[in-house]
Parts: sequence; C-alpha cells; structure tokens
Amino acid sequence: MGCLLSTGPDPGDEPRIVVAADASAVAALAADRIALTLGDAVAARGRADWATTGGSAPAGIYRRLVVPPLFEAVPWADIHVWWGDDRYVPRDDPLSNVKPLDDILLGGHPPVPLPLANRHPFPTTQAIRDGRGAGWCAAALADELRAAGLEDVDGWPVLDLMLLGIGGDGHLLSVFPGSAALDSPDLALAIPAPTHIEPQVERVTLNPAMVGVARAVLVVAYGPDKAAILAEILGADRDPRRLPAQLARRPGATWILDAAAGAGLRR
Repeated sequence: MGCLLSTGPDPGDEPRIVVAADASAVAALAADRIALTLGDAVAARGRADWATTGGSAPAGIYRRLVVPPLFEAVPWADIHVWWGDDRYVPRDDPLSNVKPLDDILLGGHPPVPLPLANRHPFPTTQAIRDGRGAGWCAAALADELRAAGLEDVDGWPVLDLMLLGIGGDGHLLSVFPGSAALDSPDLALAIPAPTHIEPQVERVTLNPAMVGVARAVLVVAYGPDKAAILAEILGADRDPRRLPAQLARRPGATWILDAAAGAGLRR
C-alpha cells in the first residue's frame, strides 16, 4: 500500500516518510496508525489525547474510523479529542475544523461512542455568540488543556498524537510563515486572518511548540498541488520560520503522502 523514503543521511533524525498510491490509500494507512496509537496510549496510561485537524486532510480518515474493524478497535470511551487549530467561525460553518468530525464520526450510524466530556474544540461558537473574540476563545482552550492534567515537557502539555495537514505555503496548524506564534509563550493563540492564502478568516491555534513534545505526530498530504512545497519542506534547507511545517520534521513523526504529493521527493 505504501513505500518508505528516507529524507536525510541519518534516518534517526528524520520522520518516517510513506508514499502511498492515492488519497484513499493515505486515508487507510493514517486511520490504521491512529487506531493503533490511540489504543497503545490507552493501554499505557488509561486515556489517549489526540489533536486532530481540519481542511481536506481528515475526512477520508474519519470514514475509515467509523466502520469496522477500526470502529470496534478504538477504545472511544477513553479518547480525548482536541483540535490543533480552527477557523474563527461557528462549529457548524462549512469552514469549521470541527464540522468534519461532527458530520462523519458523530453523525455516523451508529456514531462513535465518544463521550461529550471528552470532546475539546476551541469554543468558537460560544465566543462568537457572546462577542468575546478569538483571544478569549484561545485562552479558554488553553485553560481546558492545563486543567486536563497531562504530562508536560518544559511547560507544554504532551499529547499522545497530533494529526496535521500541510498548507500550500508550508504552514501547519494556523502557524503561517513568519508567524508571531513561533515566539509566543502562550499555549493557544488567536491568529489574524491571513491575506495570502484562503480562507481569509481569523484563526485560533495551539502553540506550535506542542508539535515538538507530542508522543506521536502524523502528517498527511494529498495531491499534486502539495508536491512543490513538500519538496521544500523535506529538502536540504531548514528554516521553520519560513516553513513552519518543518517543525513536524522530527524523530517519531510519520508523514503519509500520496504519489502525487510525494512526486518531488528524492527517492
């Protein structure tokens, strides 16, 4: 289903790169990896904390998780789901990063048995309804993360798994090239609406430092429009300020790409 690529002279310092045939194969491999990682975390610590993503990346993965055998394999009652970032829109808006999970995992027949108390989206709907602003929204999620009592490294909560997509400009989460988030001590931040990439709406995001301390990182990317930026991100030059996605280019990470997205990589 996939083949492995090494992206550096010492694979121990690099993520594992898997190139699969197409987007469907990427989703299948990613769903299997998520189910295994979450199950192992629950077995080891009694719960699993997973930060998921939005955009085009998760829908195919969710469709795999909502049917057998993964539906039964994942210990849903012990999973806590967070979001790495979101657009500052209500959760039922088509731009929301929460909506795909609501529609596919929680809207399935039957829905996955993920307890309400274990779902931790950025409270965008409440913030917008009450006119509190994106800064309040980010701070509220940060408070919730701190209250979860997770292990921390250098003050950053350690998640068991972060699922990430890659932006066409090399961003990850809602951390764009040159973002002030790269120097912020805040656990979660409001991000002004980007002007160089769609959708041009305000964002909220976890601090990218959390990518560095997560127990496992899984990056997925599809399509020929990602080939050029992935070749840069996984190339010889490292500059996370210019290409924040390079923060996920770390040991213990797995990148799963389809053949079109991985076309520019050196095999």
